[in-house]
Amino acid sequence: MAPPPWRRRRPPSSRSNRAWRAPVALALVVNLAALGYRLTEGWDWGDCYWMVAITLSTIGYGEVHPLSYSGRLVTALLILGGLVVVQIAIQGVLGLSDSGYFRRLRERRFHNWLMAMKDHVILCGYGRIGQEIAQQVTREGVELLVVETDPERRDAAEQDGLPVLVADATLDETLVEAGIHRCRSLVVALSSNAANLYVVLSARGLAPRCRLIARSDSNEAERKLRLAGADEVVSPYVSGGRMMAATALRPMALNFMDLLAGSDCEVEEFLLSSDAADLGRLNGLSLGELELGRRTGALVLAVRQPRRQVEAGLQYRGASYALPDQELVANPGLEFQLQPGQLLVVMGSKEQLGRVSDLLGPALRSVEHISA
Repeated sequence: MAPPPWRRRRPPSSRSNRAWRAPVALALVVNLAALGYRLTEGWDWGDCYWMVAITLSTIGYGEVHPLSYSGRLVTALLILGGLVVVQIAIQGVLGLSDSGYFRRLRERRFHNWLMAMKDHVILCGYGRIGQEIAQQVTREGVELLVVETDPERRDAAEQDGLPVLVADATLDETLVEAGIHRCRSLVVALSSNAANLYVVLSARGLAPRCRLIARSDSNEAERKLRLAGADEVVSPYVSGGRMMAATALRPMALNFMDLLAGSDCEVEEFLLSSDAADLGRLNGLSLGELELGRRTGALVLAVRQPRRQVEAGLQYRGASYALPDQELVANPGLEFQLQPGQLLVVMGSKEQLGRVSDLLGPALRSVEHISA
């Protein structure tokens, strides 16, 4: 037989609501006592509340003004009521802390803050590589969210002033909470190739248009990550080896990149739509006819285009480098024609790059910043 409704226990979530009754009772005692002094002594409200404060806190500065018999009665009732209510209020606040109410409140505020983030970078993993990535991204003034479960790495990220979502990056709900549908890119830098692959698979299924950059430790892992949907796969060992070789063979080129990083010049990738209808009048238009340099002041460093365009006989002046299914044309000439699916690598200031975006207009599919 079920107990009567008045004997049933309330769910635990209602206990925090009962805990707030003590502060409400304290506020009621304070205001009633101030009203009592106002009615019995005729003081202004400042003196009334000051008398209540020094009485409840037991500071004992003395009476604000000489008290009448009625005023002393109000003081006595205030002392008796205050002792009980203050003690209950303290116990109520401690109860809120013990029940985890304040922790849940902080988590709710952090969740609301996450929901407001957009155009940010999500970094999964804050190891040595993740820390370097975070430095480069924050240096560009881009918002960064770290997803990490390791306590030490979480503390390191928080000490660096970065927001941390303590959750498993391989879970779909974690990526959704991190804002994968609103971010500019997702960088996966976990220590395990299997974990990186799992995150890329989940992210590509959730957000097909999200830019995914993943870390790999082997050629096999790189191949699988690309099959899973990663846009770019970076091996620290391969990149480090190439950097050291470039330093030995072409040191001036690296010095130029260092100088570029310290200037107001930036490099961005402008991806054109694969639909010729989106390009409109720009489809087949040459760089000379577009007058991109004169109208924007920016410089086109290279163009990456699908290999089928090269096979169709679209050859241009400039150095070409074969990629698995694409062709990279460095330093394209004025006769170079714009085609669907091309990716333009352009260098210039923020204002100049903004004018490039305006010039390309509806033909643009996405714009990605490249750190020097």
